[in-house]
Amino acid sequence: MSDRLYSITKEKFNEKILPIIIRETKINGGRPPKISHYVFFNAILKMLAVSLPWRDCPKEYGNWHTIYTRYKRWCENGLLNTILEELRGDQEIDQKIIFMDSTTVKLHRHGSGALKKKALKI
Repeated sequence: MSDRLYSITKEKFNEKILPIIIRETKINGGRPPKISHYVFFNAILKMLAVSLPWRDCPKEYGNWHTIYTRYKRWCENGLLNTILEELRGDQEIDQKIIFMDSTTVKLHRHGSGALKKKALKI
């Protein structure tokens, strides 16, 4: 495993993050995930750190669409936020800088104001 691809050690992941995942997810059968939680979590860290499109996810992590759909599911059910909040509370991470752009802040189609009326030319 390359340190460039895996920014957190497996031991640290098993100690700090995996218990949160197990506690917060409801096991109701189904098949096991194609990509392990460890590989998936490192893929998220890499994709968010370098701000790449999901389709450019390195092949070493697995199928980009599988990673994206699990990331989306974790965001929607609040699991990713819970993990980050607990790691911040344990002072394992320092999250001081957050970037926002037009892809994260939606604007209503009427949010730019009314059309400007042009003066009539006589």
